[in-house]
Amino acid sequence: MREDSVESLRAEVRRQMDDLNRSLAAIEYRAVPLGEPDEIAALIALLRPEAGEKPLIRVGGPGDGGYLVPDDLDGVATCFSPGVSDRANFDLALAERGARVFLADASVDGPPISHPNFRFEKAFLGDALQPERLRLADWVAANADPADHDMVLQMDIEGDEYRVLLDTPPSLLRRFRMLVIEFHDLGSLLNHATLRFHRHLFARLLQDFAVVHIHPNNAMPVARLGEIEIPEVMEFTFHRRDRHVRAPRPPAFPHPLDCANLDDRPDLVLPACWHRAEIA
Repeated sequence: MREDSVESLRAEVRRQMDDLNRSLAAIEYRAVPLGEPDEIAALIALLRPEAGEKPLIRVGGPGDGGYLVPDDLDGVATCFSPGVSDRANFDLALAERGARVFLADASVDGPPISHPNFRFEKAFLGDALQPERLRLADWVAANADPADHDMVLQMDIEGDEYRVLLDTPPSLLRRFRMLVIEFHDLGSLLNHATLRFHRHLFARLLQDFAVVHIHPNNAMPVARLGEIEIPEVMEFTFHRRDRHVRAPRPPAFPHPLDCANLDDRPDLVLPACWHRAEIA
């Protein structure tokens, strides 16, 4: 069989497996005790992005590894970026702007590209109950200037973000001007037990940060309950409230700068219930 035919067959198998995984995920969430739709809608309403006076820019280029953030990076000298994959476009863009970028991931031996401003640590992030892992507070204390209150946190750690965020004191989180976090397993918002957990975590973040953008990752399925749609994985951009001035205009979805994480399938647009109040 020709090599191009083999690759075509492999691609078709991958697509079929993706479709199967999406179906299995939908079945899984129908099997758990569901939360009250009103409670789920209330949390989604709190998380609806709001436009700011500072426009959004794309940092890190198209595709996976690029994110939309407010045009408020002047003066950012430090970025912490746990979770290293085969791309480090966002990290490279900040390093080229002069920021020191601290990266951590135990699953790789280093970032896929090098830069003099990169500082890599072969470790996973975790919480106080995981002594073998690195806590965000300890990592920052060992590397950042204590007077630096304008850092950036970009985190994609495959579900461990919940442990890390709850383990991190709000006083430390407030030292970050922006948080760019990929949240996983968001379909569990439909579960009445985990809904309360998410509500607590997001309420904690919203005390000091405004959600300014959300982009669904098109590699994963969408959980549904009536008109409520929840993409399993979404990239959230938070802007610290003392830096954020809300604009009167509604945010645009999809944003003109949004790009699909995987370019072999259509991008996922943020469902209407996440940005249109009349859906709630």
